[in-house]
Amino acid sequence: MSELVLGIDVGTASTKAVLADVEGQIVGRSERAHRLNLPRVNWAEHDADDAWWGGLLSACRELVGDSAPKIAAVAVSGVGPCLLPCDRDLRPLRPAILYGIDARATAEIEELNRRYGIEEILAHAGSPLTSQAIGPKLLWLQRHEPEVWRRTAGWYTASSFLVAKLTGEYILDHHTASQCDPLYDMHSSTWSDAWAGGLTSGVPLPRLAWPADVVGYVTAGAASETGLAAGTPVLAGTVDAWAEAFSVGVRKPGDVMLMYGSTMFIVHVVRNIVPQPGLWSTMGVEQGVVTYAAGMSTSGSLTSWLRELVSIDDFGQLAAEAAAVPAGARALLMLPYFAGERSPLFDPDARGTIIGLTLAHSRAELARAVYEGTAFAVRHNLESMKEAAGPPARVVAVGGGTKADIWPQIVSSVTGVAQQIPRQTIGAAYGDALLAAIGSGLVPPEADWTEIQDRVDPEPRDLEVYGRLYPLYRELQEFAVPFSHKLLSAQPASEEGQERKPGRTLLRRPADPPLPNSRFKSVSTLRAH
Repeated sequence: MSELVLGIDVGTASTKAVLADVEGQIVGRSERAHRLNLPRVNWAEHDADDAWWGGLLSACRELVGDSAPKIAAVAVSGVGPCLLPCDRDLRPLRPAILYGIDARATAEIEELNRRYGIEEILAHAGSPLTSQAIGPKLLWLQRHEPEVWRRTAGWYTASSFLVAKLTGEYILDHHTASQCDPLYDMHSSTWSDAWAGGLTSGVPLPRLAWPADVVGYVTAGAASETGLAAGTPVLAGTVDAWAEAFSVGVRKPGDVMLMYGSTMFIVHVVRNIVPQPGLWSTMGVEQGVVTYAAGMSTSGSLTSWLRELVSIDDFGQLAAEAAAVPAGARALLMLPYFAGERSPLFDPDARGTIIGLTLAHSRAELARAVYEGTAFAVRHNLESMKEAAGPPARVVAVGGGTKADIWPQIVSSVTGVAQQIPRQTIGAAYGDALLAAIGSGLVPPEADWTEIQDRVDPEPRDLEVYGRLYPLYRELQEFAVPFSHKLLSAQPASEEGQERKPGRTLLRRPADPPLPNSRFKSVSTLRAH
């Protein structure tokens, strides 16, 4: 057996791991569910010892064994950015505060916007301050749990905590750091001298590295717990969605990953960025590229909602019924904002809308409207990215939603964009394994394990239909979203509090456009390229 690499990814609901050889062939796979804790409205947390370290130990118990001497390197990824304060002995001092689904720091977001300026934050950090940002959560922790902060020796996200447990090194990869707004300066690709020190209040910042950098080696203590050989190289790793994009070869400027899941996520690799108020801007997985990112609050979760609503257990049956309905869902139109919306609206109070219902409509039309509504939202995000960076050179589709032919087909017909479907769409853990192979020198830096299996093209007869419907979708959005705000404000306070459940992303659109600066090109200059 040739040398092997181990990739481990900590997701919101489970930890997945892949053991692969240098050709990208899967030798073993593992998955362990863990708990997402929602202790209060707008809070979302993980028990890091159980969900993060426990998930890694479970993966190692399943996959390592006699293979330990052959494992050349380990790379990890995880949900992010998160905030886990630890003491000097790397003991978590509280549960980890998760990424954008945790919205406890809204007051701190407003304060930092006033302190530093919305335009300045967007221009230098690349993204607006939202519930995704780490800076406001650091400030929240200092104010609301001062005893925890007094004992904090370092703060970690999912991947950096696992690296620290394996190696004892205190590091963070550049991509994840660029999501720790406003601590990271996208101009200089390092921590912001002006803001990072003030927001960490004496707690040291982690050393920065690129995701494929070897940052340490498995210690004797970690080896005894994991079964890995002491001295095994460990890479910096990164955030899960970007590791998944890397796993399917989305690495060159113009490449786009479209991830079909409970939510929809889009990563567009570019060479230069103009910060956009409706998109996230981040460093890439590799040096020399940056990315725009977009995310919807609901997509596949809407098919689950409908399936439960109409009491049908079989996803395949519902998809088949929807496929039998012509484009346009027999004059039904849906806004998919059933849990607010992230990009490009960044509006937690947007609400789902279905218009055009008659007594003649059945669950089949409703299912078709769900698929089409999410596709219209994808088009809205892709148009925002196109305005910023030009059209994509290629789009690679991943995720469980690609298993149902109808969904990618509708998305291609709505957007007018072809999609490539890889043969292997295991996810972020597979990207971690490839990073480990590159970082350990087993394969060259340009190595790509992607094998395209299928291609989805727009359906010509549906392009015209969706071309007429998309402007109506945007018109409905312009009316219905403000109406949702009025409807919420009319509810009793207690009921509104129940409606705003944990897990929803509370993101706000900044009031003003970004300032031009030396690092980021102007819109006109970027379009010229």
